[in-house]
Amino acid sequence: MDNRRLILLLVFSFSLVMLWDGWQKHLQPHGISDTALTQGSNQANNPSSSQSVPQLGGGTNSARSPNDSVTSDIPSPAQQAVSAAVSASPATKAELIKLETDLMAVEISTLGGDIVHLDLKKHFASGDKNHAFTLFEEKGRHTYMAQSGVIGEGLPNHRSIWRLVNAQTALAAGQDQLVVQLAADLSTGGSVVKTYTFHRGSYKIDITHSGLPAASFAYYQFIRDGKAAEEHNNPMMIGSATFTGPAVFTDAEKFQKVSFEKIKDNEAKFAKKADNGWLAMIQHYFVAAWLPPVSVGREFYMRSLGNDLFSTGIILPTSRDGKNTVSLYAGPQELKNLKNIAPGFDLVVDYGWLTIIAAPLFWVLGIIHGLVGNWGWAIILLTILIKLAFFPLSAASYKSMAKMRLVTPKLAKLKEIHGNDKLRLNQEMMALYKKEKINPLGGCLPVLIQIPVFISLYWVLQGTVEMRGAPWIGWIHDLSAQDPYYVLPLLMGVTMFIQTKLNPAPPDPMQAKVMLMMPVLFTAMFLFFPAGLVLYWTVNNLLSIAQQWKITRTIESASKPV
Repeated sequence: MDNRRLILLLVFSFSLVMLWDGWQKHLQPHGISDTALTQGSNQANNPSSSQSVPQLGGGTNSARSPNDSVTSDIPSPAQQAVSAAVSASPATKAELIKLETDLMAVEISTLGGDIVHLDLKKHFASGDKNHAFTLFEEKGRHTYMAQSGVIGEGLPNHRSIWRLVNAQTALAAGQDQLVVQLAADLSTGGSVVKTYTFHRGSYKIDITHSGLPAASFAYYQFIRDGKAAEEHNNPMMIGSATFTGPAVFTDAEKFQKVSFEKIKDNEAKFAKKADNGWLAMIQHYFVAAWLPPVSVGREFYMRSLGNDLFSTGIILPTSRDGKNTVSLYAGPQELKNLKNIAPGFDLVVDYGWLTIIAAPLFWVLGIIHGLVGNWGWAIILLTILIKLAFFPLSAASYKSMAKMRLVTPKLAKLKEIHGNDKLRLNQEMMALYKKEKINPLGGCLPVLIQIPVFISLYWVLQGTVEMRGAPWIGWIHDLSAQDPYYVLPLLMGVTMFIQTKLNPAPPDPMQAKVMLMMPVLFTAMFLFFPAGLVLYWTVNNLLSIAQQWKITRTIESASKPV
């Protein structure tokens, strides 16, 4: 069997495995029922529940340095207790404080003083461009909140009642900051103030606790369920395949992603203590992260709360002036901005196992987009650049294939003569290849080289928020989603069929039928791929057809007798 056909069949088989894997992920049931999620959400806000509240075994007055272990003192949820002086009674009804900035619509609950809802106004909801994307939500398809509090007896935490101190709840025109203060009264007198500072044009929120005992510690955590961020009806869209879960970055341990399964099984491995680094909750296209000040001791923790709920957070010591400050980033994974937020923060963009290729691809794609202003045209120009980069290799391959077309009648004759003697047939074929200076594997190289580029671009289109909702022309309104009218996949199928006709015909009739079926099967598979990826493949096919046709015509003309 022709080695080139064998490799093509292997590539096709691999693609079918990808299709089957995506379909299985699409059909598999969720980890828990909606009832269980509702119970988990209620636990997250019910002061009588056993939800995680970090505590220090020695109390707030115990002598500890930032380098001492804090998370080792965090008991299991069933062992935790909170002072009644700062906890809400079961009859207490939480109120929602609604805030507006140029980029966010936020809801803070007076129960805990925590962010329980956050909409990103510049990004549309999945499958609904008329509504903003919801990152944090208490009651919805997800349970995902940003909580904070102080550790210790008599100090307020995320189960305490807080009251709004200032009245301004919207970022006014010409105003650069929106400052929102909440206070929790202490039974011993005085109060702890939690201050949220929102900035115009920024997804960073500064959170400060003031009025704390100098030896106390504050915690900042995410409460989230284990479901993937976005769901697609399309089995080949990989939104559910991108990583969803917590990650920790430190200078010593670098970037560490931790799956929810590892946390649930008590097998999570990550940096526990450092004087640098951050903790993030990653999902498709978006990220939330706690970003403490530099050179401040910190501890990271992760635990399962049951009912598919997880707590991941960071603990910080209070400064001598009784304050504790951290920044919360809650927004899109825009690569150009992430690098300036914190060291290593750009690593949250998930390019899969081909990051070494995907990252440079997106870098070049971004430069082109800066020139043309449209991601679709940028993909086309990137395809041309890739084709030019591999032009010499492709030319050599197409020359080999053109020569194969010329010797096809001779191969058919050899098969007719030695069809019953496979060993002799292979020997005669190799002798013919050597005589005509043909490399039978020459036609495989462009296909093999395209595979990693193809997969890398797949991850770029699906892993970068810049591509989310990016239009091209006409009916293509989202290059990261499938073509709604299947025009590009059908056009790709036509170009692939033309390429098949330009290739030398296999001497085996069965092989010839398989090769003719390949464009049909690939077209069916590409119906589910992102439109941007199909655009890349279609343009690449058109360029290949032009190059192959020119080379084939030149070689065939040169072979004709004068």
